[in-house]
Amino acid sequence: MAITSASGIDAAPRKQTLSSNYIDFAGGSTGWEQQYLPDLMEKEAEIYGKRTIAGFLAQVGAEEASAADRVVWSEQGRLHLCYTATYKDGNNSYIIVNDVDGNSVGANHGIRAGDMVIMTLDGATAKGYVSGVDPDGDDDDEIRVLSYGAANMATALGSTATTAGIIRILVIGSEFEKGTAARSSANTPQFKSYSNKHLIMKDYYEVSGSDASAIGWVEISGEEGQNGYLWYLKAEGDTRARFSDYLEMTMLEAELSVAGAGAIGGTDSGANGDGTEGLFKAITTRGHQTTGVTGVNAATDLAEFDAILATFDANGAIEENMMFVNRATSLAMDDMLASMNSYGAGGTSYGVFDNEEEMALNLGFSGFRRGSYDFYKSDFKYLNDKGTRGGLNDTVNAIRGVVIPAGVSSVYDEQLGKNLKRPFLHVRYRASETESRKMKTWVTGSVGAKTSGKDVMEVHYLSERCLVTQGANNFMLMN
Repeated sequence: MAITSASGIDAAPRKQTLSSNYIDFAGGSTGWEQQYLPDLMEKEAEIYGKRTIAGFLAQVGAEEASAADRVVWSEQGRLHLCYTATYKDGNNSYIIVNDVDGNSVGANHGIRAGDMVIMTLDGATAKGYVSGVDPDGDDDDEIRVLSYGAANMATALGSTATTAGIIRILVIGSEFEKGTAARSSANTPQFKSYSNKHLIMKDYYEVSGSDASAIGWVEISGEEGQNGYLWYLKAEGDTRARFSDYLEMTMLEAELSVAGAGAIGGTDSGANGDGTEGLFKAITTRGHQTTGVTGVNAATDLAEFDAILATFDANGAIEENMMFVNRATSLAMDDMLASMNSYGAGGTSYGVFDNEEEMALNLGFSGFRRGSYDFYKSDFKYLNDKGTRGGLNDTVNAIRGVVIPAGVSSVYDEQLGKNLKRPFLHVRYRASETESRKMKTWVTGSVGAKTSGKDVMEVHYLSERCLVTQGANNFMLMN
């Protein structure tokens, strides 16, 4: 009986030489089937430099523990009474529309009978006396103002006073006759309370026991300090670094869901999918925005900064400000400042660089002073990296920078019941004496920890945090 192989060749050994018995070293192969050892470059090339974007919030803010689901804080309102109004009738009657910050106030305004006011409209200015508030008794927001310099306020403000739109009203004092009674009402400070909710973030990495024990020929390195010839260290380190970046990106970009949005208790989102307020949204809602002068990468002259200064003068006037901008805006600002620091027709030198032949010419500016304000400029990696916001910055209305006040603000802490000095920005993370959820990592499985029957190593990441943006009226978003 003959024994044959599946290929039709007898399985019994024979005294013959076949090419199939040998590795082909001469057949043009470039793999391991050659006798020459390749020059292995074991170190993994770091072609993107530092890939993480985390660190921005650590520079401009602080971190504090929180033991509640929601953070609540209050901020001071404005001291003086300034409103916008529209003409009603009778040449002296006006309806209060909004306060100085654009909030609808209606009958809740603070103007009272006996007040002296300044009213402006289309360049015309007139001073008047408030003779009555809600004179017809219908509980509306009407005030009656008598002119000091004309027959009535409509005449004092010009021919368009009865047809033009918004009239500005500022209370500058009061006037009463001799022997009159005291005021019948008092103004109570407006209570401004804000809140934000914590957001739970999670991530996960898994590697089988076999892969965890496999040795590779590539020496890995990562942002978290991991190194060696175990590839799973690379994958776990990248997951950890990416999660750290998510913590920062969420604090910058997140939004609270609005009524009717799909992220509130929907079948696709879960009952808790209602977001949190990030920095950009807080500035958009409660702060200021600038679109520049000449387009997306504006800031090529002082016109934009003068407009920013005018806005800051009207809102807090924090003199030292940090500017975190993308590359195009940073270079545009350098060009703007360099054009003012040169000799020639119309050129003015604000301090000449002491450059020598052997030293590199410094064409960058880290800051400048305009009026009573100092601006310190820094590149914002998040707005430059093509893997993050930098990949979106070629679109219209992209974010090109953010202006953040330096220093601290005084706020009333609802939990402690007193005023505290805190940075304008700080991250609140959930923590107690026994549990901290600032940045949790734990390992389960059969590899190392041996906590389950699964032949894998499972690495879990979790954080619960929110961003508190206090005094957003001092921030500026550069679109």
